[in-house]
Amino acid sequence: MLILKTTALFLVTALAEIIGCFLPYLWLRKSGSSWLLLPAMISLSLFVWLLTLHPAASGRVYAAYGGVYVATALVWLRVVDGERLSVLDWVGAGIALLGMAIIVSGWNGEA
Repeated sequence: MLILKTTALFLVTALAEIIGCFLPYLWLRKSGSSWLLLPAMISLSLFVWLLTLHPAASGRVYAAYGGVYVATALVWLRVVDGERLSVLDWVGAGIALLGMAIIVSGWNGEA
């Protein structure tokens, strides 16, 4: 149950981070409005707050979060940017998620 709950929280966290970085990208590279910076700031603040909700030490949280971030970024690449993902993209995402699951499974002593 801890892995499912943590994965869901990491997914929301990854979306907050990606959105918070994507909006300034739109402003800087795609001539977007400077008003995009306000929701970007809010999204990145949400990202930071969400990382504090985990029961493990911060270094473990960041390491485990990285696996979900990799997978989420690849799905973003497909859905938002319209890029096709290769088999190796999917394999890499699977390995990253497996790494996250292994790290989180060791949190039971800290929770």
